[in-house]
Amino acid sequence: MSVIRVPGPISVLVVEDDAVIRRAVQLFLERYGYQVTVAADGLAGLEAFRADAHDLLILDVMLPELDGIGLCRRIREESLVPILMMSARGDALDVVAGLEAGADDYVVKPVDTAILVARIRMLLRRASFGPSERAEKPPTPPPDTQPDVDQAGAVTSGVLVFGDLTVNTVGLEVHRDGRPVPLTPTELRLLLEFAAAPGTVLDRRRLLRDVWDYGWEGDSRVVDLCVLRLRKKIGTGRIETVRGFGYKLVRD
Repeated sequence: MSVIRVPGPISVLVVEDDAVIRRAVQLFLERYGYQVTVAADGLAGLEAFRADAHDLLILDVMLPELDGIGLCRRIREESLVPILMMSARGDALDVVAGLEAGADDYVVKPVDTAILVARIRMLLRRASFGPSERAEKPPTPPPDTQPDVDQAGAVTSGVLVFGDLTVNTVGLEVHRDGRPVPLTPTELRLLLEFAAAPGTVLDRRRLLRDVWDYGWEGDSRVVDLCVLRLRKKIGTGRIETVRGFGYKLVRD
């Protein structure tokens, strides 16, 4: 059962088996005003996650007892909390496995502290966001009139309909065949970007900028793996790959 979070300092759980790195990250984040809980192995991290509510998790990939990938999967079964993975080598397999398990982003050790804080802020901003400022709000029909319906679907008070998929851009809720679709903040932000421009090809660079808030060149694998996870939840045919360009949301 999820723990209810009460207002207070932003809480971060750091699961890292290297005592020096664990302590350094803890002290650094505490200097920025974060409330930090630490754990030295995967099972202890899972226990700490279940014992208290956290706004964000930082998980090392290589952990004793239960590795970071397995821990990420276990947490994703219970929570949509933002997860940042740490990889010692930046190895492609580590990165892909972490993102496939449900992580939102990753950093490479030794961790650049400026990048770490920037990624944390981005993830927290994504977790409490509204629709992108770049996305136009769907029109609200006048009283006592029926909303227009175009090829993209019906638009009613911020509700977009694409076949069996319904996206409420105001209430930030997604349903498929009438059933709620649980999306992480990153997955929801990604879907809103697609829904704001159905049928339009969005390239990876634009998605890194608009969804992940990267002000610098990012890793396109983050986009590809998040699209893969999103497809599994909303339907594999709903987001189409345009080879050599990017992705687009299918209108019907």
